[in-house]
Amino acid sequence: MKVIVKKSEVKGKVGVPSSKSMTIRALMCAALSRGNSEIVNPLVSEDTAAAADVLGKIGVSIDKDKDVWRVTGGTIRVPTKELYCGESATTLRFMTAICSLIPGEHTLLGGPSLSKRPVKSLIEALKKLGVKGSMEGKTTPPVTIKGGNMNGGLTELPGNISSQFVSALLLIAPFAKKETKIGLTTPLTSKPYVLMTLWCLKKFGINVRTEFDKFTVRRQAYKPTRLEIEGDWSSASYLLALGAVSGGITVDNVSTSSLQGDRMILDYLRSMGAKVSVSGKSVTVTGGDLKAINADLSDCIDLLPTMAVLVALAEGTSVFIGIERARIKESNRVAAVKEGLEKMGVTVTEGQDSLTIVGLKTKQPKEDDEEEDEAGDKAEEEKEPAIIDSRGDHRIAMAFSIAGAAVGGIIIKGAECVAKTFPDFWDVLKSVGVEVETDAK
Repeated sequence: MKVIVKKSEVKGKVGVPSSKSMTIRALMCAALSRGNSEIVNPLVSEDTAAAADVLGKIGVSIDKDKDVWRVTGGTIRVPTKELYCGESATTLRFMTAICSLIPGEHTLLGGPSLSKRPVKSLIEALKKLGVKGSMEGKTTPPVTIKGGNMNGGLTELPGNISSQFVSALLLIAPFAKKETKIGLTTPLTSKPYVLMTLWCLKKFGINVRTEFDKFTVRRQAYKPTRLEIEGDWSSASYLLALGAVSGGITVDNVSTSSLQGDRMILDYLRSMGAKVSVSGKSVTVTGGDLKAINADLSDCIDLLPTMAVLVALAEGTSVFIGIERARIKESNRVAAVKEGLEKMGVTVTEGQDSLTIVGLKTKQPKEDDEEEDEAGDKAEEEKEPAIIDSRGDHRIAMAFSIAGAAVGGIIIKGAECVAKTFPDFWDVLKSVGVEVETDAK
């Protein structure tokens, strides 16, 4: 499916879906708790459906009502078939660890994109805890785990590949035969996601001692609980950025006290000159004369596509660092962003861990010849639309919709990929005035 996003008059109020990251963490913790837990306002999306489906295959009962998922955990059994995790990296990595608790041999599979994403560091860390595991690829899924022998003790892994590896080990550490110590050999990136894991573990009765370059977990038992899922700041970022290039948008269901790293979008918007006001769980962003920004995205890497498009619509040259891990997401997001922006006529320079973007509103030397100015205006009006390949990546598709609403002439291929985290995204855009045409081809 492709969508055509036209220049639009945008204004309105919208809510955002619940947090994908916290929904999956809550599901995993509830599955490991003996008894009945309730997850209130879970995100319903492709990724959370994949997590629930896989947990069902290992004996976890999940009763899904509209606003509450009731999970009966603590009765994990050996799966009778391979565990397919779709395109959810969180599910595959967390379940790789959880399978180490289940006797027997288990195989975990991912979709085409997930099958290219690394898992080697997690497998190697599990081996140091007594778990046997292997990968079909050199560093990538499918994964085979021989479970039932999680001893605990000392393990280590790099902290700069994926915070999900750390979170996966923390989920299972309470079941180890002896105290587990997890050391990081490189600085931890995406620290907010580990904080979310620690918070969720605490809600389910698990205590972790941490200094963030090492974690210590004693043997203990999960306790079932009732947990309400907050709004997703990653999903909110597209709408808030849209407000910054339009007449303004109010976004509901977001908490500024959230542990989610992507709440940093508010600081970035303020720094760029947008007007931001907060009232309870609502944030209103109104456009202004946006200026360039320099930022380290190490702890909020999912904001890269949103911020890249936003600064492309601003004045001046922006530089983002801490972006190398974006190459191993659902797509190579550095390459996808650069390609898309260049199709819009934006100048982009790529470094190994940096991206430099010259905004379209950057002042150029004035032409003396009025005829040349008029010719330039006519060329602008007649320019071909920019065809953006989402590469099946929800964050690329949603980010470039901002450009479409602001300047028009954007066609996004593979637009159905937003179902991964924000199934109603295109309808939400329409509700605030964005002109979106859908083509099923």
